[in-house]
Amino acid sequence: MAEHLPAEIRLRRLPDGRQLAWRQTGQGPPLVLLHGWSMSGSVFSEVADALSTDFQVFCPDLCGHGWSDPATDYGLGMMADDLNAWLTGMDLSEVSLLGWSLGGQVAMQLSLQNSSRIKRLLLVSTTPCFSKREGWAHGLPQTQIRTMARQLQRSYLKTLGEFFDLQFAEESLAPARRREILAFAARASRLPQQQDCISTLNVLGREDLRKRIGAIEVPVLVMHGEKDRIIPCSAGQYLASEIADVQLHLLENVGHAPFISRPEQVVEIWKRFLT
Repeated sequence: MAEHLPAEIRLRRLPDGRQLAWRQTGQGPPLVLLHGWSMSGSVFSEVADALSTDFQVFCPDLCGHGWSDPATDYGLGMMADDLNAWLTGMDLSEVSLLGWSLGGQVAMQLSLQNSSRIKRLLLVSTTPCFSKREGWAHGLPQTQIRTMARQLQRSYLKTLGEFFDLQFAEESLAPARRREILAFAARASRLPQQQDCISTLNVLGREDLRKRIGAIEVPVLVMHGEKDRIIPCSAGQYLASEIADVQLHLLENVGHAPFISRPEQVVEIWKRFLT
C-alpha cells in the first residue's frame, strides 16, 4: 500500500497488524475529526485548514475507508478500539473529538469506553440509532437500508453518487461548488471496497446507543442541519435532550454536511465551543 500513498497520509500499525491512516495539520491542542460512512478524512480538508491556526488537527480514516486497512468484523466497539489504540500510539492522552454521521456514533462509543481521554465531544449530523425501530421514529426504515445494500451490490458507484447528492438535498448547491466538494471530499482519497462499504452500512443498521448516551460525561456540542435527509434533525434534538452538559445548534436550510455547506459559520461555532 505504502508506495501508492499520497504524500500527506501517515500510517500507524495497530496491535493486530492492520494499519490506520490519517492526515495531520496545524499546531495547538489536539482535535480529532471522524468522517462519515463511505467517506474518508479528506472530507474535512477545508475545515481542517481553517482550524489549523488554533489546533493540531488529526483526520483519521476509519477502518476500511480511505487508506486504512479493512477489518474482518465491523462494529462501533472495534472502530472505537482502533482509534483508542491509535491515540495511545500517538501519545495523545487528552483530545477534543468531533464525529460526523457514522463518525459521530464512533465518537460516542469511544467517549463511553474511555471518557478520561476525551476533553470535549462534538456530534455533527449524527444519531444514537440510524435505523427506525419500535419506539424510535427518527431513523431510516430497515427495508430502506437493505435496499441500499442491494443497490451497492448491483451498482456501486452510482449508489455512492446518489448518496453523496442526498447529503445536500434541498440546498442550493451550485455545479461548480459540487465539483469542488467532490475533488477534496471524495477524489482526493480512495473509495472503500464494496464489501467494506456494505459491512459498515450494516453497522449503521444494527447499532443502537440510546440506552447509553446518558452516561456521556464530557461537554458536548450537538450540531444538525434542519434539512438533513439522511439523519433527521429530530435525532440530533433527542441526543441533546439525553446528554447532561450539552449545547445544541440547529442550522436552517442546511442538510447532512454543515461543515461543507456553511464552513465559515460552522468553524466559528466549533471554535467557540472548543476555546
